[in-house]
Amino acid sequence: MMPATAKRKTDYLLIDISNSFTKLAFSSTQRIGRATRIPTRSLTKAALREIMKSRAAGAVVVSSVVPAKNRIVASAARSAPVFFLSATSKLGVGIDYPQPDSIGADRLANAAAVAQLYGRPAIVVDFGTAVTFDVVSAAGNYVGGVIAPGLEAMTSFLYHRTALLPKLSLQEPRRAIGKTTRGAMMSGAIYGYRGLVREILAHIRSEAFPTGNVRVVATGGYAELIARTVPEIEAVHPGLTLEGLRIVGNLNTGRA
Repeated sequence: MMPATAKRKTDYLLIDISNSFTKLAFSSTQRIGRATRIPTRSLTKAALREIMKSRAAGAVVVSSVVPAKNRIVASAARSAPVFFLSATSKLGVGIDYPQPDSIGADRLANAAAVAQLYGRPAIVVDFGTAVTFDVVSAAGNYVGGVIAPGLEAMTSFLYHRTALLPKLSLQEPRRAIGKTTRGAMMSGAIYGYRGLVREILAHIRSEAFPTGNVRVVATGGYAELIARTVPEIEAVHPGLTLEGLRIVGNLNTGRA
C-alpha cells in the first residue's frame, strides 16, 4: 500500500510568469491539469512550495518575463530539475529574428503551441498586460510580431490620470453610444480595442500573407471578451502558453 504521505507523480509543473499574473499547472506529457492563477507579486518560495506539496513533478518548465522571480522558482523546486524556456530551446519552430534573445519566453511558448496544435502559418494574439501578436511563417519560423498596450492598462491609465473617470470592470457594452460616463468608457475600451486588433491583423496579413490563409488564435485574460465579434480570430485557447510549455518540455527534457 502507498504511504499516506507519498505524492502523486506527474511529468511537469508548468509555470508561466508574466508581469501581472502567473499561471501554474501540473501536466503529463500529453495533457495539462487545472491551472492556478495568482498575482505575480504573490509568487514567493513559500507559495510555490505549497503548490508543489500535492504532486511530485519530474521537471519544472518555466516561461518568465520577470527575471526577479526566476531564482525563487529554482529555489522552491528543490531536487526537481528546472527548465527555463529561451530562444536556444528546442521549440518545434525555427527563429528568423535579428535578436532572438530579446523575444519574450511566453511569446516563444505561444509560437511552439500554435504551430503544433493549429498548424502554420499562424498568428497568436495574446491579451495580457500587453497585447502581443506573434507570427509563425508557413516555413515554420517565428518571424516577429507586434506589441501594443493591454486593454486593462489602457483603462487603468484613464482612471489614474483623470479626476472624474471611474475604474472599469470590463464587459460587453450595451450600446456604442454611452448614456453614462462609465458606458462611454466601456464602449471606447471594447469597441476601440477590437478596432485596434483588427487593424493590426489586417496589416500583418497584407505584409506576410497576402495570397494565403493564416490561422489566427487568441489567448490571455481578455481573449474571450474581445474575440467574440472579431471574425479574423478563428479560435480562443485560454491555456495556449501552458500548452507551449508542455510541448517544449517534451522536446527538451526527454519525457515525450
